[in-house]
Amino acid sequence: VKQLILDAKGRLAIPARYRGGMMSFCEGLLVVTVDPSKCLLIYPQPAWEPIEQKLNNLSSFNPKIRSLQRLLVGNASDVEMDTTGRILVSLPLRQFAGLSKDVVLVGQGAKFELWDEEQWNLQIENALSFKEDDMPIELEGFSL
Repeated sequence: VKQLILDAKGRLAIPARYRGGMMSFCEGLLVVTVDPSKCLLIYPQPAWEPIEQKLNNLSSFNPKIRSLQRLLVGNASDVEMDTTGRILVSLPLRQFAGLSKDVVLVGQGAKFELWDEEQWNLQIENALSFKEDDMPIELEGFSL
């Protein structure tokens, strides 16, 4: 988790510790899209392509699948890191996620989540309020 500043033009500086890997893995080519949780997802382009393909191969006759395709694929935006490691997050994407100046970048395996700092803090509060009887069945027996 890295607290960052989104400048007035919507530019976000990718932390230096990730820039080298991004440049070698995807030449700084990223895809930013929306998440139903009201945050943004940032994928290296090679990691996004199979996800986009899987989504597009699902049946568009199912209204829920079609809605998800519209949301994720329809809002996907190709971006490129500039020479200083910044990306431009478009205004519609910033508005969708309610991003203000203070944002949080959260590593999630092959992608990042970009949250408004206040919304991220609410997510953490909700996660900390998990009660044992609220635990999803998939986490039974799971330990850290």
